[in-house]
Amino acid sequence: MKYLIAGLGNIGAEYELTRHNIGFLVLDRLADEKNLTFEHGRHAFYATLKYKGRIIHLIKPTTYMNLSGKAVNYWMNELKVPKDNLLVVTDDIALPFGKIRLKGKGSAGGHNGLKNIEQMTGGQNYVRLKFGVGDDFSKGRQVDYVLSPFSKQEMDELVLNMDRAIEAILSFCTIGLPRTMNQYN
Repeated sequence: MKYLIAGLGNIGAEYELTRHNIGFLVLDRLADEKNLTFEHGRHAFYATLKYKGRIIHLIKPTTYMNLSGKAVNYWMNELKVPKDNLLVVTDDIALPFGKIRLKGKGSAGGHNGLKNIEQMTGGQNYVRLKFGVGDDFSKGRQVDYVLSPFSKQEMDELVLNMDRAIEAILSFCTIGLPRTMNQYN
């Protein structure tokens, strides 16, 4: 069984520890935990993890957030991973900081990276792991907020929340979405 896990974010040092890059941060932590190294591939950095009889492909798109679908679609086709085995890790301002929520489908909710994935893969029917980054911004300042770095206090709390997200990813790949949602939502 093959899986594709896409952690969304933006490339470049100026985005490295920002809220919008939580997808990259979660996959980086998973790679560190499993002693994996990301290699530069077409439209993404990629790594492969063998876990409990599964082959889990990790990608961090290099297309910038708003064109994430280009990388996701390319790697799904290249690796012949069915859409049911795609999981996208993304930030979500509608969730409290550190809370995770798995969804089997749904709207992009104004998230341009998710909108592009919908356009490029043909619909909203893919699994996403939404990672709450909070909504501590004033009206009209959403972009500045998601592109700003985590506070020192948030960084201290982030590790445990990222570990929980990693557990949910590995659970999705081994026991499936319904049981994983019951356990982590």
